Amino acid sequence: MKAVMLIPQSGGAKPELQEIPEPSIRDNEVLVRVHATAINRGEIPGLKMFVTGKPRISGIELAGEIVALGGAVSGFQVGDRVMAQTRQSHAEYVAVNEQLLIRIPDAMSWSEAAAIPNVMVTTHDAIVTNGQLKPGETVLVNAASSGIGVMAIQVAKALGAGQIIASSRSAAKLDALAAIGADHLVDLSTQKILDVVDRCTDKKGVDLIIDSVGAEAFQDNMSVLAVQGRLIGVGRLGGEIAQIDLDLLALKRIRLIGVTFRTRNLEETIQCTQSCIKDLIKPLESGQIRGIVDSSFPLADVSAAHEYMLAETHTGKIILTL
Repeated sequence: MKAVMLIPQSGGAKPELQEIPEPSIRDNEVLVRVHATAINRGEIPGLKMFVTGKPRISGIELAGEIVALGGAVSGFQVGDRVMAQTRQSHAEYVAVNEQLLIRIPDAMSWSEAAAIPNVMVTTHDAIVTNGQLKPGETVLVNAASSGIGVMAIQVAKALGAGQIIASSRSAAKLDALAAIGADHLVDLSTQKILDVVDRCTDKKGVDLIIDSVGAEAFQDNMSVLAVQGRLIGVGRLGGEIAQIDLDLLALKRIRLIGVTFRTRNLEETIQCTQSCIKDLIKPLESGQIRGIVDSSFPLADVSAAHEYMLAETHTGKIILTL
């Protein structure tokens, strides 16, 4: 089968399409024929650090159909259309634990489905498990045109958020964010986030922030949070190191929480996936939550897809098709 292999070298790993053996499956796994997969911004910095070791398959999510079942699999059949957050997904065939699978709604395309699993499971973990969103609360989504951002808007809306404020440095992207559920838009090139939040919340602040920016936005995030607000860090596109006003942290009784799947084992990832399915399967099936696809590239053009992502002109997910 064909797969994108990351080849370690000085200066960072190089993606290369190679022919490798198909994977075998364990009793609790299925073999998925991949029709579409995706790239994620967090994968790219990791390439620079991968300078030694054995080559490995890239990718963390997929959409495809089941072509073989392990002996202990009971909830799925050959031919089922599924998507999953799972590693080594940039390949024609992937072995996936049954409990990581999410059924694809009938009306959804392969590309739309491939845009969903990683960001949906991640945003559910951020908004529900860690952010503990309550109906009627105000949510701020930073870097809202990213894959995480567009999904966070949809998940917050589906779970009953009162107001959703979405920020972007690009005015051209704001209309698309309104179309998927953002109630208030912040053009950071011309507006100050504090002014918009004060106006929208009568100076009370936001209850929950889903942040992919990190250090660059940290001071503003702290300023716009309400008393007992929660700041959930899912990315650090604007830097990893920030100063913190501990007095402000205490006075507002703020909770700072970081989330990632890089340090989670299989059991933890399964728990997150199953919790996400329980809460979001109905809005997913109804179309209230959908995959937002910006563009598609053939699997062999993964390097071009990386370059396009780094240009930061996209809104939603960048898909690789097989």
